[in-house]
Amino acid sequence: MSGVHGTTVDITTRDGSADAYLVHPDGAGPFPAVLLYMDAFGLRPRLKEMAERLASAGYTVLVPNVFYRHGRAPVIDLPDFVGPAERPELFQRIGPLVQSLTPESTMADADAYLHRLAEYPMARSGPVGVTGYCMGAGLALRTAGTYPDRVAAAAGFHGANLASTAPDSPHLLADRIKGELYFGHADQDHALPPEQIERLDEALTAAGVLHRCEVYTGAHHGFTQADTAAYSADATERHWAALLDLFGRTL
Repeated sequence: MSGVHGTTVDITTRDGSADAYLVHPDGAGPFPAVLLYMDAFGLRPRLKEMAERLASAGYTVLVPNVFYRHGRAPVIDLPDFVGPAERPELFQRIGPLVQSLTPESTMADADAYLHRLAEYPMARSGPVGVTGYCMGAGLALRTAGTYPDRVAAAAGFHGANLASTAPDSPHLLADRIKGELYFGHADQDHALPPEQIERLDEALTAAGVLHRCEVYTGAHHGFTQADTAAYSADATERHWAALLDLFGRTL
């Protein structure tokens, strides 16, 4: 992996200031820009490692703390490794943070994140790539539909509630999307049952969105997160191959 340079930045939003991790390759730049949405465990060393790996492939990557209204990262102290015994107590604390996010507030934030990338000298001008994990996959899908002219490609991995029956489900924005999409679903995932996977694919197909949805056999929700028991090295490497292929063709 090539050398990268990362730093913590603050982004002015409608509701305050969001802390974020911003990383880019060493070198003159500018580089294609990527907005990376965190999972429910938040902005932490694992997410920074993933951003750095993406940056080493030639991208400027911004990872915002989407829970910033509740404090700077880490909003919740996590153990070094999250196993089955730790999850129930952690999600008692994380649940209210996730539930506090609304489509309106998160997309107002997305506008600020995209604006920060657009004005950053190490980020190439033009539409960006977006990727997200767990709840971040839904944010990536929603961002692609809310800002279609600013998103060239979006991806989501082990996403949650991407195509529910709720009136504000993110898949309902499919007819606004202009970029190319990729989703890597876990087949052992209570947060995205088969009927939602089918509903998402049908919505994107009906809207004429260029996309690919793949189900990773044997993978669990959270398979990219090496600091949790859900981690799968094989599924994570498959995710990297798909993500870099998508961004390599579109950014």
